[in-house]
Amino acid sequence: MLDRFRARLWQLAFRLFPAYRGTGGRVTHIAPDWSEVRVRIPHSWRTRNYVGTVFGGSMYGAVDPIYMLMLINRLGDDYVVWDKAAEIRFKKPGESDLYATCTVPDEEVEAIRRALTDTDAIDREYSIDLVDDEGVVHATVEKTVHVSTDEGKRA
Repeated sequence: MLDRFRARLWQLAFRLFPAYRGTGGRVTHIAPDWSEVRVRIPHSWRTRNYVGTVFGGSMYGAVDPIYMLMLINRLGDDYVVWDKAAEIRFKKPGESDLYATCTVPDEEVEAIRRALTDTDAIDREYSIDLVDDEGVVHATVEKTVHVSTDEGKRA
């Protein structure tokens, strides 16, 4: 119950935080354990570019912090998580609302923890598709997230 309440507070924080709010994106769902986050980028006056399609900056900005925050919340305080690199590939102009679903399953969390028993730091790559209501991919964002142990941070 407390995890569900915290997830709802995070959704509110995303709405209120000026840097995220400026993207025009909306976090529509956060799983209580942070295993899944869903984002909607509305096709509106706030997200439209000069030619009337969803602005590429809104697409990227709406998903930019998601995997870093998911891993911070899934791994806990003994780990340090930073975004390291990103790339966006536009495939089709966004002429309607776009959606993204980000997942970090339990298996991924355990793989990270296992990998960090042998080394102080690793990089993980995640792919995020921005799709319309029919599931057509309009852009793909590749994120590289750096994860280290607390000891690795001090080194």
